[in-house]
Amino acid sequence: MLMASRVFAVGFVLAFLAFSVSITSASIVETSFLVKNLTVNRLCQEQVIAAVNGSLPGPTLRVNEGDTLVVHVFNRSPYNLTIHWHGVFQRLTPWADGPEFVTQCPIMPGNNYTYRFNLTGQVGTLWWHAHSQWIRATVYGALIIRPREGQKYPFVKPYREDTIMLGEWWNADVIEVENSALATGSAPNNSDAYTINGWPGDLFSCPSNKTYRLEVVPGRTYLLRIINAALNNQFFFKIANHNMTVVGVDAAYTNPLLTDVIVLGPGQTTDVLITADQSPGSYYMAAHPYASAAGVSFNNGTTTAILVYENSTSSTPILPILPPFNDTATVFRFSSNLTSLVTSPFWQPVPQTVDENMFITIGLGLAACGANQTCGGIFGQRLSASMNNHSFVLPTGISLLEAALRNVSGVYTTDFPDQPPLQFDYTNVSNSFDLNLLMTPKLTSLKSVKYNSTVQIVFQNTALIGIEDHPMHLHGFNFYVLAQGFGNYNPQNATANFNLINPQERNTLGVPVGGWAVIRFRANNPGVWFMHCHLDVHMPWGLGTAFLVENGGTPESTLPQPPADLPQC
Repeated sequence: MLMASRVFAVGFVLAFLAFSVSITSASIVETSFLVKNLTVNRLCQEQVIAAVNGSLPGPTLRVNEGDTLVVHVFNRSPYNLTIHWHGVFQRLTPWADGPEFVTQCPIMPGNNYTYRFNLTGQVGTLWWHAHSQWIRATVYGALIIRPREGQKYPFVKPYREDTIMLGEWWNADVIEVENSALATGSAPNNSDAYTINGWPGDLFSCPSNKTYRLEVVPGRTYLLRIINAALNNQFFFKIANHNMTVVGVDAAYTNPLLTDVIVLGPGQTTDVLITADQSPGSYYMAAHPYASAAGVSFNNGTTTAILVYENSTSSTPILPILPPFNDTATVFRFSSNLTSLVTSPFWQPVPQTVDENMFITIGLGLAACGANQTCGGIFGQRLSASMNNHSFVLPTGISLLEAALRNVSGVYTTDFPDQPPLQFDYTNVSNSFDLNLLMTPKLTSLKSVKYNSTVQIVFQNTALIGIEDHPMHLHGFNFYVLAQGFGNYNPQNATANFNLINPQERNTLGVPVGGWAVIRFRANNPGVWFMHCHLDVHMPWGLGTAFLVENGGTPESTLPQPPADLPQC
């Protein structure tokens, strides 16, 4: 671990620019991302992908809490590009958040941009990924925040740490897969495999497949940082014959939770402790999808890595029995049993009063096909998605944040509704194909809130077109999960069971299939903050909105000016 007074730099020499990272001051970690095409071999075929620094996944960034991270991004790929630092608060650094056309215009091919932000008040596992179209299928990596020097984890010190990144793989250009679906308004093709640390594992039939291996010492305890970087799949994850103790989610400490299976939606991270307490041998770490939407096709493959005991002679790993693909009961039991460790140094009590109450329906719908077009969605229309029947559309000529700073009119409105336009039996499948409920207007509507106000949201899933678990992600903030359940939200029953003492703290939450969840957060950072479903198939369909957090009246609560190298549209 680096000393507090360390002089530290991470850098890559970029030959074409003769660029090198110089040694920097103690609290600055500086590195470079060179994004360009890379030819890789997966599933016995070669595929050209966009990758960072020639690797899949991209580089793991390791910092201490309180450090400032500086990342110089050189886009030498053929695609527009941004990088999002998933789960980072970005306090007074909204220009570094990264979602395309929300906080910045994209970095165009051949151009550069430097992300600079502080990592105070968070310890644990986060990650970074592209936030332009589907490039994040291969442009992603881990962001590890360790305690400051002299501070300790609130659990047993692990003998070693390792990062497990779950991903998704297509035997195709993912941008073409996405664009083809958007052109017809239909659902995109499913992925061909899932991956652990970039490799499908040996259950996918291909002799050249590699399988990630983790060697452990008998009797030792390890910290595994598990990240779901997949585009469109939630996962069950198990290690054969080994229990796991959850100690953190989304870079927030939890009360220890003993389990033999964990569930991760896209964007979520989970820190677990495991002890190498089984007979020396080889054991599969395995993940396969949680397929919450009935009747929807999906890849039912299993990705694997191998946990092998030091000096073991066993050559055949033991495979864990994963839950059924539709095991919602296991998903809900895992998610609802997580609670926060209130003795951790960064815990803040739940705000007891609420300034903004919102009830937001989420789900799929339809948008008009358009004249002289043929569309592949239901009833010959385009598949769409919405929140409170507002289907979100990003601007293209300027970012929302820059438009807000410069008071540019005509880019967005601030009339995102606090309630849905119609009340109906939200989770009743008989409403699934009611055209009176399915059509969704395309709008760029935001919710404006006062600085430091407390916002409470009831997310209500709907049965429109299909019932499904939606992983909702909020940029710029963590939120408290007060309650979750199934069916239509009933405030009389639910509020009595709100956990206001030690609710789990997250940045991404799977809203239960055919159910609801209640979250609460304090809007203490001025800027424009995206909130959207982290199933990438749903985001371009419009399942999102953004919060415009107003200035607070002091220099410390005022949106700063953008950096000089902010990309222009």
